[in-house]
Amino acid sequence: MKLIYRILLRIACALTLLLAAWAALFYYAITAEIDEETDDALELRAESLMMHVLSGEGLPSGRDDTYLLREVSQKQARKHPQTAYRDGKFRFPDRGREPARMLTTYFRDRDGRWFELTVVTPSIGKDDLREAVWQWVVGLYGVLLLTILAINGWLVWRTMRPLYALVKWLDAYRVGERTLPPGGDAGVVEFRKLNEAARRNAERAEALFEQQKQFIGNASHEMQTPLAVCRNRLEMLAGDPSLTGGQLEQIARIDRTLDHLVRLNKTLLLLSKIENGQFPETEPVDLGALASSLAGDYKEVYAGQGLRFEVQTASWTVAMNPSLASALVGNLLKNACVHNTPQGRVLVSMSQEELCVCNDAQNGPLDASRIFDRFYQGAKKEGSTGLGLALAHAVSRLYGLSLAYEWRDGMHCFLLRAQKKSQ
Repeated sequence: MKLIYRILLRIACALTLLLAAWAALFYYAITAEIDEETDDALELRAESLMMHVLSGEGLPSGRDDTYLLREVSQKQARKHPQTAYRDGKFRFPDRGREPARMLTTYFRDRDGRWFELTVVTPSIGKDDLREAVWQWVVGLYGVLLLTILAINGWLVWRTMRPLYALVKWLDAYRVGERTLPPGGDAGVVEFRKLNEAARRNAERAEALFEQQKQFIGNASHEMQTPLAVCRNRLEMLAGDPSLTGGQLEQIARIDRTLDHLVRLNKTLLLLSKIENGQFPETEPVDLGALASSLAGDYKEVYAGQGLRFEVQTASWTVAMNPSLASALVGNLLKNACVHNTPQGRVLVSMSQEELCVCNDAQNGPLDASRIFDRFYQGAKKEGSTGLGLALAHAVSRLYGLSLAYEWRDGMHCFLLRAQKKSQ
């Protein structure tokens, strides 16, 4: 969730709770004020009626159904409080049954008789008031909430524009491009410090990148020369006619070990360059045509093993470095050949934006969680460095592709797919 949406969501939740509490307090305040005013009027009416009774004048003449006076026993009068208020329904002669506020009080006249006096006055319906308050609060809340969210959203967007610009730069930044972060709002201390930190880290990353590139170049040069010298000296030594057959065999083994070391060194250097992004040049590469061409080459190389190639490809163009594209597809095909069974099959198929390379398995399925780790091999093969799948995986990640392993019908399958773009 974006930051602005999270802020607006929390504002909406806070306002919902605040306005709900305000509506409840408003309702109880209104009803309490209405009851207080009504109770004052009922008290005045009750006092007037009691004064008429106590003075011996009797109750007011004329028809009046808004009070009820009846004599009660002393025991019943003492059981109830002097004055009590309640809401209820009362049948008025000219209105019918409507909500009313009632006052009930007890008093004693000069002759010692106890009376119960109930005074009634029409009142507002609490249910109707509650419904009206609820409807108005919901309506006004909707308008108020939309207004507040719109204003806050605009203010947050205006205030956070330097942060959005920095996030966009960080997302597009690649080490080696030497692009500095955009200047933030100098008036906001946090934005200024954030941009200064991003600038320092970018400069530090560029410096480390340059040092690493120099180290890789130097290491490649310094290691390849001694290895080449060793191989040349072994070749010269192998030409000595005084050597026995056993000595020649040992020299041949040393030469194979040096050859493995040379290939291992080159692959590790290539992996380092890929991870450091030292292959900026890209062009459209048809992976389908490349896979078909390389499959033909490997068919000839491994013809002595009797491998059967089944190739069905289509066109799939990806913008990437041609050398790395060849390394990616070539390593998948070489892996299928090296780790195959005698007289086994190599299946190369392609559908829309998916390349699948399968080979017959000598054993069971491999560990999918470790298959792309460096130097991990299900079954050790002579001449294999254990870096081919790691190299293919690194190239695929560099260009936003996904490389996955699956076990299908007794075959190892590697699937190269285009990753779906997140919304």
